Amino acid sequence: MKALNTLIAASSVLVLAACASVETPTPEPWVRPESPAPTPISGYDWHFNRHSDGAALAYGVAESDDVRLSLHCETGTPGLMLYKDVEDGAEPVMHLESGGETERFPAETQPSMLSDGVILSATADPSHPVFQRFRRVGWIASWVGERREAYAAHAGSEAAVESFFSACG
Repeated sequence: MKALNTLIAASSVLVLAACASVETPTPEPWVRPESPAPTPISGYDWHFNRHSDGAALAYGVAESDDVRLSLHCETGTPGLMLYKDVEDGAEPVMHLESGGETERFPAETQPSMLSDGVILSATADPSHPVFQRFRRVGWIASWVGERREAYAAHAGSEAAVESFFSACG
């Protein structure tokens, strides 16, 4: 019996020692997950245009009026001007998202000459995190109500995005 008690005591000590030697893992710091990169849309891409009084970056079909989102800057004027054609009655806000960053920019509306809807126009600072993330990842999404439209650069056209931000801020 004495041997059994000694064996139980020794086993208990060994079990406690084994438990004490296991490190409690430190939880990883929480990091906001980035939004998954969207797939580029066939026929649509980012197009950069530099002109005498500023620069423009538009997502749409080349050489057409089919433009989903347009960003502009004017030489000597701080900030960006944003334009998006939406359906009549849409909330007057530009809700943009890129790689986990998101922002709602108050917008004004005016009748669209391209559709039966309206043009949203807003101003923004190019240093805003949503634009800096767009510059790094090459895509941005626009929310209109509950509908998300993602605008991703095709391979090789990320340079248009970088050229725009180099020219504008």
